[in-house]
Amino acid sequence: MSIKKAIFPVAGLGTRFLPVTKAQPKEMLPIVDKPAIQYVVEEAVQSGIDDFLFITGKDKRPLEDYFDHSGELEHHLKNQGKTELLELVQSIACMCQIYYVRQKKPLGLGHAVWCAKQHIGDEYFAVLLGDDIVDSGKPCLKQMIEVYDEAKKPVVAIRRVPREDVSSYGVIAGKPLGGGLWEISDLVEKPRPEDAPSDLAVIGRYILPPQIFPVLENLEPGRAGEIQLTDALRVLAQDEPIIGYEFQGIRYDVGTPKGLLIATVEMALSRDDLGEDFERYLAQLVRKRNLL
Repeated sequence: MSIKKAIFPVAGLGTRFLPVTKAQPKEMLPIVDKPAIQYVVEEAVQSGIDDFLFITGKDKRPLEDYFDHSGELEHHLKNQGKTELLELVQSIACMCQIYYVRQKKPLGLGHAVWCAKQHIGDEYFAVLLGDDIVDSGKPCLKQMIEVYDEAKKPVVAIRRVPREDVSSYGVIAGKPLGGGLWEISDLVEKPRPEDAPSDLAVIGRYILPPQIFPVLENLEPGRAGEIQLTDALRVLAQDEPIIGYEFQGIRYDVGTPKGLLIATVEMALSRDDLGEDFERYLAQLVRKRNLL
């Protein structure tokens, strides 16, 4: 059986985007004209996922409202004859079936995944983090599912990062298997550059077995007093191999203001309806700034 369920941990406070996240979930911040979380959900839909679980927290109601029908708005668009906009709004609500579980305390990514235990049951599942958007011909998660279908082992997405940046990631140790695949023997959460076992960082896509839940349940808090998913994977790797996969595609880290801006600019430039005019504007802006 392939992967049909996916978890989206979206309970974070979004402190790097304050003050806007005081009243707006960071996952709802726009990239051009779509919230960041929609890009991740669309990736999962295009990868064949049909069961979605959001691990939410306090003040995340706008996420639920966004993926629901909006009767008043739809009625207004229908009466105005704005058929294309009506179909666009309705398609978001019909995109997938989403369930919601609240993470009642901010105890880390590992704890957020553990909150999905009852929903997942006894099967492999995917985890997608909203801070990572991947632009690729074949969806990143679909690439990983194909690796899982072949190996029948846990799979995590990995990518080389500058050595000075490894302290922002979970970092793997392992041996290459060819074709962008690695057999992971160990993982370290946010190591100092001089202590990192490699420059291969875990990016926010995982395919995990149900055996992760008892590991998480018995795990001691790690860095920042939180239950770290990386620590649980480290335990899991002692009993069964974990596959690291260097996925194909452009990855945007939209969990920082700079990353969100980069994603917005590059995705706007790729749009048929915006790209040409926007590129012209940027060129004019650069020339103007160079003259100052």
